[in-house]
Amino acid sequence: MLKLRALFHAARVHHYVKNGFIWLPLIFGHKLLDPAAVLRTLGAFVAFSLAASAVYVLNDIRDRNEDRLHPTKRLRPIASGAVSVAEAGVFSLLLFASGVVLAFILLPASFLGVILAYGGLNVAYSLHLKSLAIMDIVCIAIGFVLRIVAGGIAAEVSISHWIVIMTFLMALFLGLTKRRDDLMTHAASDDWQRTSLSGYSLEFISLGITVLSAVLVVAYILYTVSPDITRIHHSRHLYLSAGWVVVGILRYLQRIFVYREPGSPVALLFGDRILQLILIGWMLHTLLILYGGRLWS
Repeated sequence: MLKLRALFHAARVHHYVKNGFIWLPLIFGHKLLDPAAVLRTLGAFVAFSLAASAVYVLNDIRDRNEDRLHPTKRLRPIASGAVSVAEAGVFSLLLFASGVVLAFILLPASFLGVILAYGGLNVAYSLHLKSLAIMDIVCIAIGFVLRIVAGGIAAEVSISHWIVIMTFLMALFLGLTKRRDDLMTHAASDDWQRTSLSGYSLEFISLGITVLSAVLVVAYILYTVSPDITRIHHSRHLYLSAGWVVVGILRYLQRIFVYREPGSPVALLFGDRILQLILIGWMLHTLLILYGGRLWS
């Protein structure tokens, strides 16, 4: 039982929230009321989550010696020795194989190609690219874009350039906040250091976060007022949802700059009721704008 619990922890199931991006094409493609599209997207979510867990385990195998010097990562199953390297390797292969088989059975071949591309990207990330400053967060951002592409394939929705741009910008923004957390942890620890941190500084990261947050807000506002988007959604009111985005980003920045809390997106989201309420508010408001007319007609 303890071994199963350790493997479950190594899979980082709580990080599946990141795979929520897979649902965005379904929602913004007006397929949320299509049962077949919902089932395909659910299958895509499960398949991608299995592949993502395989990647997390692979990263932990690769970083186990470095993680043992980290104040909190040393408690991870592989770094702590609760799961051996051999066990973790087999577990990672089983997870990825399960995701591939599920994708092969339930989804088009193009989705399988996205899963394999995601796996290849993350192998390259684990082996070398994560040690290169900027390239490390670019890889993370590409991984989020692949989630969007996977969701579009599953829902049979064409992906707009807007959603790709905003996803890439948001992932870069979140990646920089995580690197800021890593840099602060390194400053407080005499032993732990991430290889790519030599290419970052607090000043550079803070400037990058500021620039990306501003560009992200502008991109979202331009998206909501774009003539093409208003025509697709049959509504000129999507811009009203921008307020949630602005307030959400400000709250996130407040947590990391004012309260100096860890910049992990998942930890902040699960630990901040205000951020959760803002996200729920944005989701409900957006759904009302996109689907309100259909539900009331």
